[in-house]
Amino acid sequence: MKKLKFIIVGCGRIGNRHAEHIINLGELVAVCDNVKSKADSISEKYKIQKFYNIDDLLSSNIDFDVAAICTPNGLHAEHSIKFLIKKVNVLCEKPLALNTKDCGDMIMAAEKNNVRLFAVKQNRFNPPIVKLKELLQENKLGKINSVQLNCFWNRNFDYYHNSWKGTMDLDGGTLFTQFSHFIDLLYYFCGDVSDVKGFSNNFQHDTIEFEDAGVVALKFLSGTIGTINYNVNCYNKNFEGSLTIFGSNGTLKIGGQYLNELEYQEIENMDTITVEKGNAPNNYGKYFGSMSNHSLVYENLIDVLNNNSSINANAYEAMKTVEIIEKIYKEIRN
Repeated sequence: MKKLKFIIVGCGRIGNRHAEHIINLGELVAVCDNVKSKADSISEKYKIQKFYNIDDLLSSNIDFDVAAICTPNGLHAEHSIKFLIKKVNVLCEKPLALNTKDCGDMIMAAEKNNVRLFAVKQNRFNPPIVKLKELLQENKLGKINSVQLNCFWNRNFDYYHNSWKGTMDLDGGTLFTQFSHFIDLLYYFCGDVSDVKGFSNNFQHDTIEFEDAGVVALKFLSGTIGTINYNVNCYNKNFEGSLTIFGSNGTLKIGGQYLNELEYQEIENMDTITVEKGNAPNNYGKYFGSMSNHSLVYENLIDVLNNNSSINANAYEAMKTVEIIEKIYKEIRN
């Protein structure tokens, strides 16, 4: 199997996380960040080349197969397209972009240049999520009547202080930065959303430009109805990330802080299901993020590029996540 060569654009916390997995599964040849200290740090750690802007990187003679885009949300489209039009495969962090037009432009650039655009959707690899997907594909829960999604985390003042996070143009909103993986699972399990109602407010974060809490009611094209209750105001630490599916033949709840535990199950003609323990959540020092499944994302990417295997999360699905969030924000920000 060919050992793929990678570069990373964006050397913050998530860029460092990508570097750790690339070193184990491929070859990291260069990094790029306009904050020199961040590029220098990863460069020195792994003894690789560094660049301080993308154009210098693209004009260099470095050979690489994949660009991992780990820059702020609002730059994902611009940065990804720079590589796609140069016929470089791209792995883009979540969210794919902050609007569906940009997502479409990214997909078009990949198709036009015959390269692949991968999206990071690591929660799909959580063992309870894998099991629930299998049950739905086998119709074990029957007709899905309703779904409930709870996203209760903590993001304190330090998280947003002196950062692009919390800004409308680069962050985009709590559903984009904190909970897009959760919204992805609604689409993954229930499909397209046709109607949205809801409310939002900013209760505790005076320094950010959007909501810190929201309640949403959804109707899916399938006829399934659902709710989302989310906030980043949990006192001191993350509390819960849960998804409950109510079907005609069964009810199942995935919970824990990060959709990592099978908390409840009652399914017609089925014994109790057990799932293996998943990976720990990403630890970013003063706060925790979603499950640390980036190694599985990279394993899938490598398998796709080397063996033409099935992609776990394609760019079209990533665009659907953005589309749902757009519909929600159009409703709750009016």
